[in-house]
Amino acid sequence: MNRIDQRFSELKQQGRKALIPYITAGDPAPQYTVGFMHALVEAGADVIELGVPFSDPMADGPVIQKACERALKQGTRLVDLMQMVKEFRQTDTSTPVVLMGYLNPIERIGYENFADQAASVGVDGVLIVDMPPEEAEEIGPLLKSRDLAAIFLVAPTTSNERAATICAHGEGYLYYVSLKGVTGAATLNADDVAEHLAPLRGMTDLPLCVGFGIRDGVTAAEVAKVADGVIVGSALVNRIAESVDAPETIAGQLKSVLAEMRTAMDA
Repeated sequence: MNRIDQRFSELKQQGRKALIPYITAGDPAPQYTVGFMHALVEAGADVIELGVPFSDPMADGPVIQKACERALKQGTRLVDLMQMVKEFRQTDTSTPVVLMGYLNPIERIGYENFADQAASVGVDGVLIVDMPPEEAEEIGPLLKSRDLAAIFLVAPTTSNERAATICAHGEGYLYYVSLKGVTGAATLNADDVAEHLAPLRGMTDLPLCVGFGIRDGVTAAEVAKVADGVIVGSALVNRIAESVDAPETIAGQLKSVLAEMRTAMDA
């Protein structure tokens, strides 16, 4: 069983919801990323989304765009991410890791090469923001044959017909984008999220995880009442941005932000 499926199965048995933090690999510099990953697990992360830095992250707001810029300035490449996951796996063999990013860096190294490397270092899932299921005909089978979950996004504007197609192709979990707009957007309405998740429940058994707009323990707990998982990115990446001049303090700050969410969700 894929580590993602295993983790959601365990959480379901415990009656708990998944907490899924996102950080951009290589931000503020590559040598810190693995330490951050371990800190997030210590604070209660169930799955980690590791962002692949890209020069034109079109779905991301200014916070994650700047994180990509910082990581790229430090020379972070896809091959470096693979090494980070490999190092992480030396001491953590159970926490699922999902690579999240855009198609361009993957195309540059080749689909098969990417899938081989990801599987060999211990990646569990891949979320390619600008690759809808219809365009996954080539990479999809390569991921599947290596037990890498292909994770897709669903938005508030997605039609039921389109959502059904996405659900049919998706694996691991479904990433529901709670707000129209980019990552880091402001207001989140849990009732509105619940209303949009209801029809999806009729289309898939995949866990429904909600991202965009999760800022603190209060918003995390609200969303956890209606979703199977809570995805938090900009709130963490913001902390990194505020402390680029004191990187040794960042792991502790990430832990404190995430631990507050974990406590609120479990209350």
